[in-house]
Amino acid sequence: MIRVSQLKLPVEHSEEQFYQKIEKSLKIKKDQIKKLQIVKKSIDARKKPDVSIVYSVDVWVDNEEKILKHSGNKNAVCVKEKKYKVPEHGTERFNHRPVVIGAGPAGLFCAYLLAREGYRPLVFERGKKVGERTEDVLHFWKTGVLNPASNVQFGEGGAGTFSDGKLNTLVKDTLGRNRFVLDTFVSFGAPEKITYESKPHIGTDILSDVIAAMREEILQLGGTFEFENCVTDIRVADQKIKAVEINHNAWMETEVCVLALGHSARDTFEMLQKTGLFMEPKAFAVGFRVEHPQRDINRSQYGEKYAELLEAAPYKVTANLANGRGVYSFCMCPGGYVVNASSEEKRLAVNGMSYSDRGSKNANSAVIVSVTPDDFDGTDALSGVEFQRRLEEKAFALGNGKIPQQLFGDYCENKKSTAYGIFSSETRGETAFANLRGLFSDEMEQSFIEGMHSFAKHIPDFDRKDAIISGVESRTSSPVRIRRDEVFEANIRGIYPCGEGAGYAGGITSAAMDGMKVAEAVIRKYQPFK
Repeated sequence: MIRVSQLKLPVEHSEEQFYQKIEKSLKIKKDQIKKLQIVKKSIDARKKPDVSIVYSVDVWVDNEEKILKHSGNKNAVCVKEKKYKVPEHGTERFNHRPVVIGAGPAGLFCAYLLAREGYRPLVFERGKKVGERTEDVLHFWKTGVLNPASNVQFGEGGAGTFSDGKLNTLVKDTLGRNRFVLDTFVSFGAPEKITYESKPHIGTDILSDVIAAMREEILQLGGTFEFENCVTDIRVADQKIKAVEINHNAWMETEVCVLALGHSARDTFEMLQKTGLFMEPKAFAVGFRVEHPQRDINRSQYGEKYAELLEAAPYKVTANLANGRGVYSFCMCPGGYVVNASSEEKRLAVNGMSYSDRGSKNANSAVIVSVTPDDFDGTDALSGVEFQRRLEEKAFALGNGKIPQQLFGDYCENKKSTAYGIFSSETRGETAFANLRGLFSDEMEQSFIEGMHSFAKHIPDFDRKDAIISGVESRTSSPVRIRRDEVFEANIRGIYPCGEGAGYAGGITSAAMDGMKVAEAVIRKYQPFK
């Protein structure tokens, strides 16, 4: 096939114009095209007010080399279709079914791959099925009554279920895992456009249905799900896993245990540390959710002409400060909501979430400041966990259990806000005005302020006085890394740490891909379970 890149078209182009552009670029007629597939679609708004839609497409034709040479198009090349391939099965035999701990993206894709290959995985998830979990989350946002085992962090689908459902990743992928993840989502109900949009997203409403459909397929393929079942201990002999304890009262023997933990599985981290699993503290970042009117972000990103015509605009901003800290936007949610994402009593954390239509009036993103183990107290592997917990306890107290909020101008002046400016907050969960100064160290506070002012050089009025900040964004990534070797095993053999909680991913897609890597390692070593 021929891949043609840099196909620029007007924002409001027709299908006919799209085909005409391809025909002209390859000097062919439409009836010569046997098949066509969009590889990438993005918005080019670098030269506002001129805004274009830019495509890369794969075109199947006869006599590819001849057509390519005749076209003289420097942006066209012959490529071979890259398909993901599962490794050959190993020779060792299971005595017991492989266990997967956690039904987030890493656990789901690990279990899905294992199930497809006949390994009949047994998945334990402390939370509930996604439908029941959603009811618990909505009840929490309405009443403030938290279910510590079923919330924004815990339950089928993992923390990413109640987010924007963003699927872009910076992970280099030469084996086709990324495409496999996207195609899998599409096969279970996600829109096909996620396979080619430059910044694909599903939205929490659609993602919930996709996850449920994926679970049903795993069940059909011989897998098993045990919801509301938390792993509370592991049995080890001769530095090998022998069994896992469920809910403190039952043991399940296994030779393979995939630890697809979420980044908030703090009690599980504590248990694993006691068993002698090698772990270490990891750098991450903390900060606030910052809201702006989405219409203003659209104008900044697209220009006035296309602000209402194009989809809700995303942004990404970064700054490296003289003090050595990085400040950057994270998990940006166009047309989104700030949500109470707490999972522990008397502790409060926030996140961002969008539905598939990205229809909220506000844009929000985490604006976060990097922290390293040097910022934590002590050198214990769980020192980052304690750092997070102290921040969340302060945030809970500031809002008396509600999301504490402040206008950026008042934050700079170190005074409590008493009212919103010309726009109000779009949240899921109750809010309360507070003075968020004192939540972080002086250096981190000044870094946040400096970063906000720096971003205004790229997005006008990003540092506007009535920008709404909500605290605390503390769960950006895992504060822990569980060490693993080149075959993905921990120092306790048979334990396979993977995904975001184990410190090897940073989002839905990268976690799913890491779950696949671990499944591949198990497949290479073992025969299917019989």
